[in-house]
Amino acid sequence: MNVHFIRGAARMALLGTALSGLAACAVAQPEASRPTVKQVEDTQPASEPVTPPAGAPALAERASSTVAELQGLIQDRQVSELRTAYNGTYGASLLFKPEDLTYYVALFQQKDFWRVLKTKSDKQAEATYRAFAGQSASLAEVDIKRIKLQAQYAHAEKLLASRSAELSTLQADRALRLQQEEQVAARQEQSRQEATALAGQEKDVRQQLRDLQRQIDALQAQQAQVPKPPAQKRGK
Repeated sequence: MNVHFIRGAARMALLGTALSGLAACAVAQPEASRPTVKQVEDTQPASEPVTPPAGAPALAERASSTVAELQGLIQDRQVSELRTAYNGTYGASLLFKPEDLTYYVALFQQKDFWRVLKTKSDKQAEATYRAFAGQSASLAEVDIKRIKLQAQYAHAEKLLASRSAELSTLQADRALRLQQEEQVAARQEQSRQEATALAGQEKDVRQQLRDLQRQIDALQAQQAQVPKPPAQKRGK
């Protein structure tokens, strides 16, 4: 029993010595080696826009192009129009800048530039212009066909309206003619009936006239007769 008690006490002493050493090491560690966490406060308002670094290009700035260059030259009247071909809503133009002998060939649709070629060669400019003019003619075939069909459709509608009006007029004339024919037929029938009645009345009147004439003739004959004197009696 005493031996076991002595062994337990020795173990407790060793454990206490180890813990004391670890605590001393922790105290001896310098403060600078420990990381420090600090809370940073945002002193700027949340709505303040972010300013790009100096010298950085703006995102809204558009890169320069030959189309923009030609538009600027036209606005400044620094180019002369040499040739222009129109095909429907498409077209091609050849322009010349006399300041530096530069040619600009443009393919456009409804006055908006589609393709622009810049060259110093007049031969290349003329060839490109012819190619753009041919391309504009090909592109305009559909529009030209649409324009023609639209005109033909409008003409057909106008012709249809004219023919409809003509048909309505003819139908109205026919209805009026039939109405007039019915009225004429009714008047003719009435006239025939009246004529038949008058013919019968005339016959009666003529008969009456003949009867009256006979009476007149008889009376006149009686008046024309001379009465005979009475015969004288002889004496006895």
